[in-house]
Amino acid sequence: MTEAISVRAMRPAESRLIAGVCAAHMMSHYYMLMLAPLLAFVRDDFNVSYTQLALALTVFNVVSAVLQTPVGFIVDRIGARVVLLVGLALSSIGYAVAGIVDSYWVFIAMYGVAGLGNTVYHPSDYSLLSHHAPPERLSQVFSFHTFAGMVGSAVAPVSLLYMQSLFGWRGAYIGAAMVGLIVLLVLIAQPEPVSEIVHAGKAGAKARTDVADPGWRLLISSAILLNLGFFIMISLMGSGLNTYLVVALGALHATPPAVANVALTSLLAMNAVGVLGGGILAGRTKRHAVVAASGLTVGGIVTALVGLFDFPSAMLVALMGFSGLCVGATYPSRDMLVRAVTPPGAYGRVFGFVSTGFNIGASIAPLLYGMLMDHGQPRAVFLLSAAVSILCVSTVTFGFSGRETR
Repeated sequence: MTEAISVRAMRPAESRLIAGVCAAHMMSHYYMLMLAPLLAFVRDDFNVSYTQLALALTVFNVVSAVLQTPVGFIVDRIGARVVLLVGLALSSIGYAVAGIVDSYWVFIAMYGVAGLGNTVYHPSDYSLLSHHAPPERLSQVFSFHTFAGMVGSAVAPVSLLYMQSLFGWRGAYIGAAMVGLIVLLVLIAQPEPVSEIVHAGKAGAKARTDVADPGWRLLISSAILLNLGFFIMISLMGSGLNTYLVVALGALHATPPAVANVALTSLLAMNAVGVLGGGILAGRTKRHAVVAASGLTVGGIVTALVGLFDFPSAMLVALMGFSGLCVGATYPSRDMLVRAVTPPGAYGRVFGFVSTGFNIGASIAPLLYGMLMDHGQPRAVFLLSAAVSILCVSTVTFGFSGRETR
């Protein structure tokens, strides 16, 4: 009875923490799309080429990919909350300085600072959520976290272009940074929930005594490496298809750009809906490998069909939306699979490590799918995406089908 009362009393604090973490994740995705809608304005202001300006994104992704795993170790050692606060501050300050200082090289350097700030979100967020979310609702909390990131991506282009129309691209950067600083202040104002001190302390002590802190050895275990591969392939599949869907449909089926863009919108919107639905589904089963494998299989088959057959416009939009729904539904189960193979006290390093798969996949996808389009193979864009989804299924089937989540 005492335990039940304790849990009820902590729910408001846990809810505020979860909301704050989701807001920080929303800002991380918002920041990642800062340059895309403002690219032409920034290029004209600095009088540089697109290739020169793309160096900012390269610096951002390289810094994030290289340092995210070490930051995960820091999260496990000193605590996730303080690392999250520092990272959000770095991101916000970096983009503010990029907008204030009239220098191309300062702009590039600030993207490096923002890349460093970006390293904190996945290791810190998943560590905090794993320690504080009620176990029976953890999959739903993971889905809220992923959905919040998608919301950040969705609202970034419109809001940034609106701020640019009022204050120029520099004003848009400063305005976005101010929003990030507001989220930072909200997080700072939130007291540390008692559950983190109790549970993290016990988990840390148990980890030190029982597993003797395996460090980097944990990251090269087969289960963690399979998770890394899973994240790489999901990123490779999604990044490539999302980027080249419109042009591939036009080249393959002569789909009008307006229809193709509606199909892309359907894919992305239903992907977000699938995340929320997948959170509910993952909360009602421990067979997360089956959920992930099923969603990826159906999504892959539908994508292949779109590449093989010229469907009417309404059917095309519906099929792409259904594919997005199925793949999105796998994300909460994906996160639960990672947690299932992560020892207590190692959430930061493991989620930090496997999340580098996003950077790896996003770096490879534009080149790979772009080559297919350059060589007149638009059908291969859909078939490759479908094949990668099947490879994702194989990692789930052979690596996690016998495991249960804690």
